[in-house]
Amino acid sequence: MSGGNGRSPGAAGGREAGLSRIPLLEAIRNEGKTWNELAPRYGVTNPDPPWKTSLYATFECLAACAALPALERRRAEDRLGESLYDGTPAPEQQVLALAHTLLSRGLFSEEDLARRIGAVRSRLEAA
Repeated sequence: MSGGNGRSPGAAGGREAGLSRIPLLEAIRNEGKTWNELAPRYGVTNPDPPWKTSLYATFECLAACAALPALERRRAEDRLGESLYDGTPAPEQQVLALAHTLLSRGLFSEEDLARRIGAVRSRLEAA
């Protein structure tokens, strides 16, 4: 099973995310929409993005159900952060590394992720 992304899925039993670039994540990374760039545009002074708490809750949920144990996630995050996502600010790097890991494991496809991103963008633009 490839999850529709052409890459073999990692099992929850310990395979780490591959270091292959994922086109959708590369496009997101290159959009120039880091929190540091967006916050001043909206007059926000809080240095933490509003989605950071949800990200950490997602980490905890994935670890609690053993879909992605915390140490495994951190190792993948470190490897990806030092290679593919080097130069990306920390919170965005964590999001990209998590998406990369889940895509690499075949838990969802790039098409699924692109569709969900589109739905969120539509809601934001409508607001």
